[in-house]
Amino acid sequence: MKIKVPESTKFLHALAIAILLLSSTHLSTSQIVSRVEVVISTDDNVQLGAEQFEKYLSLLKGKRVALVANHTSMVGKSHLVDTLKSKSVQIVKVFAPEHGFRGAADAGEKVASTTDKKTGIPIVSLYGDNKKPTAAQMQGIDVVVYDIQDVGARFYTYISTMSYVMEACAEAKIPFIVLDRPNPNGHFIDGPVLEPAFSSFVGMHPVPIVHGMTVGEYAQMVNGEGWLKNKLKCTLKVVPCIGWKHSQYYQITIPPSPNLGNMNAIYLYPTLCLFEGTIVSVGRGTDKPFQLIGYPGFKDGKLEFTPKSGPGSKQPMYENKLCNGFDLSGFGENFVRDSKTLYLFWLINMYQTTENKATFFNSFFDKLAGTDQLKKQIIAGKTEEEIKAFWKPGLMKFKEIRKKYLLYADV
Repeated sequence: MKIKVPESTKFLHALAIAILLLSSTHLSTSQIVSRVEVVISTDDNVQLGAEQFEKYLSLLKGKRVALVANHTSMVGKSHLVDTLKSKSVQIVKVFAPEHGFRGAADAGEKVASTTDKKTGIPIVSLYGDNKKPTAAQMQGIDVVVYDIQDVGARFYTYISTMSYVMEACAEAKIPFIVLDRPNPNGHFIDGPVLEPAFSSFVGMHPVPIVHGMTVGEYAQMVNGEGWLKNKLKCTLKVVPCIGWKHSQYYQITIPPSPNLGNMNAIYLYPTLCLFEGTIVSVGRGTDKPFQLIGYPGFKDGKLEFTPKSGPGSKQPMYENKLCNGFDLSGFGENFVRDSKTLYLFWLINMYQTTENKATFFNSFFDKLAGTDQLKKQIIAGKTEEEIKAFWKPGLMKFKEIRKKYLLYADV
């Protein structure tokens, strides 16, 4: 049977309740959704910015080039570093974001600078002693190229790294080139717009949690809106993708970070990351990170999981402790994606059913939300519809700003 999933919030609420009930009988959502084939729109003919050498290679010839790159910076089967070196481009330095150049470090894990064993190129960590390149680190560079796969959520820190590098380029008067990639969550905009008082590395600018922009579009907005320090502007060039638009779903083949291992996790991430500011585990340390939710002693969840320390998840929350909760695997790719909205049902439900509400939220929650209003609204018993109505004016204002910088047909 083929169906198109309706976008009705009421339908999704009912579906979520059904899935929570089915979880108590030990059925995973992947088992549930296997009975329904969802019609989706995909396009396998996207040409990435990095693949369009004719549009940027001439800007690198004879220049000392620094890359902002990681394990996702692939051009076909070759890494961008190797590809450019094969074309006689002089790469003098690579700046690496959170998770490191190889993409293996934990979330929040300090990463040291090093030297790439294969090429001998210095790898400068921007998630160690400093998050913005220093003046000394920018010396000996003629141009900086950014090519990293993002997932379209404000608190995913690759765009924060990009902003700091843009700022350093503006100060040093060095051109900045973005080789654009599609945004897998680029088909919708939702969430509270960040308030300046809650600006941090997990949210630097006044944008909603889901901003619906590629990194190239985002860079144009940061530059154009004067969001760099002292309203500086860098010399910016974006090489757009060909064959993609915001209404198309884009399948990522390389996990962009250790705990976003598949498209289910990527679609659930904007919703579930808010739980990182609570007592609830999102499944770090299991084989389904950002697809499980739960905590020890949670009485409404019959699914059991035990987080273990391992690569990409050292000392996870509730390490070696039995957690009770829900398996949401399958729900992201088959339902959350098509709802085109952040999904607050689980967050509200788990707060309402926890025994000790005073300890449910921690100090990180407001930074992730970009405001203290969401926590206050949940505590006050506001419904999802009431909370989203509160977001609406900020979202309408943001959408007017956003459309000035779009490079692709909007939804």
